[in-house]
Amino acid sequence: MVLSDHYLTFVKDQVELLAKTFAHTDVYVRYHPATEISRVLSIPRLKSFRKDSLIDRTNLPGNVSIHPTPLFYLPCDHQFKRVGERYYNTVKNRLQRSGAYPDLVHAHFIWPNGFVGAMLKKEYGIPFVVTAHGYDIYDLPFRDAEWKERIEAILNAADVVITVSNSNRECVERLNVTAPVKVVPNGFRHDQFYPMGTETCRKTLNLPVDRKILLSVGNLVEVKGHTYLIDAMSEVVRERMDVLCLIVGRGELKHRLEKKISSLGLEQYVRLVGGKPHSEIPLWMNASNVFVLPSLRESFGIVQVEAMACGKPVVATKNGGSEEIVTPGKTGLLCDAADPQGLAESIVRAIDAPWDASAIADEVGPYSWASIGKEISWTYSSLI
Repeated sequence: MVLSDHYLTFVKDQVELLAKTFAHTDVYVRYHPATEISRVLSIPRLKSFRKDSLIDRTNLPGNVSIHPTPLFYLPCDHQFKRVGERYYNTVKNRLQRSGAYPDLVHAHFIWPNGFVGAMLKKEYGIPFVVTAHGYDIYDLPFRDAEWKERIEAILNAADVVITVSNSNRECVERLNVTAPVKVVPNGFRHDQFYPMGTETCRKTLNLPVDRKILLSVGNLVEVKGHTYLIDAMSEVVRERMDVLCLIVGRGELKHRLEKKISSLGLEQYVRLVGGKPHSEIPLWMNASNVFVLPSLRESFGIVQVEAMACGKPVVATKNGGSEEIVTPGKTGLLCDAADPQGLAESIVRAIDAPWDASAIADEVGPYSWASIGKEISWTYSSLI
C-alpha cells in the first residue's frame, strides 16, 4: 500500500516502477474535496485540490489501483493537526470492507500519511516505511512542541525512514529519532528526459528561435522564489535584450506575478505560460538554453535533475537541495537565495558560458529511476 498527497509525479513513477515486484499495489491518494468551497469562499489555494486534477492514470499498470481519499479541513495549522485520526479511520474502514490487508505500507510525507502508516503498523503489524519529502521534515516538526512530538512518534514507529536529500537527513538528526534513516533521492524518467533538438522543440511549442530562453518550472507559490526571478530579469535585460524567461506552473501567486511583470515593463521578456502536462515538460526543457531554480527552499528539486538530463545547465539558489545536485562550473551555477542581483549575474554568466550538454546529461545518470528503484526495492525486500 502507498499513501500519498495527490498522485505526485515522483510517487507515480516510483509506483509504476515497483508495481511489477508485487501482486497488487493500492495507492491511497489524499485530496481535499474543495471544488465548491473554493468557489464560494474564493480560496484560490484550494482549487488545486480537486479530485479530477489529482489522478494521472496514464500508463497505469493493471495491478495498481488508485483510491482517491477525501479529507476535508480548513487551510490552517490548527485544523491540519487534527486530520490524522479521521484519515486513518477512512483508510481503515476501506481496508476492512475489502478484507485485503497489505504486506507493506509506504507513506509519502510524514503527516498525515505517515500517521496512517504508523497506526496500521501498530494495529495490524504491517511493516511501515515513510519518506520525508520536504516541508514535513524541515518545517512541521519545528513549528511547536506538539508538532515535534507527533512527527518524532511517527518516525520512530517506522521500520525505515527515507529522506530525499542529506539536508533532509540533517533535519531528522535534529529530532529524537532512533529509527534507521536512508537517503534515497527522487528519480527521473530517462525515457522522457533526454537531449532533443532545441530548434525543433521551439517550433513545436511556437517559441522564438532567435532568443536565449530561460526556463523555470514550479508551482506559483512563495517558496519557489519566482518573485526574485522576475526582479532578476529586470537586471538581466540591462545586460542583454535577446532573452526570454518562461515560467511553467500554476498557483496562487499568478496574478501578483503578472502585476509585477507589468510594473517592471518585462512583458516582452517574462511569460507565465501556465501549468503543463508532465509529459510535455521535456519539450520545454529542451527548448531552453538555461534552466533556473530560484527556490527559497528545496528538499531535492527533481526538476533541475530533469533539466540536466536534457543537457541543460542549471542556475539554482543555495536552497538546501540544489547544493547536492549542481556542480558549479560543470553542470550549472549556484547563488544565494532571495538575492535578485546575484541571480541575475549567474543567469548572464550561464548564458555566455560554453557548456558540455553531454557531460551535463551524464552527470545525472545515478538519479534515473532504474538506479533509484533498486535501492527502494531492496528496502522493501528487507522488511517483507
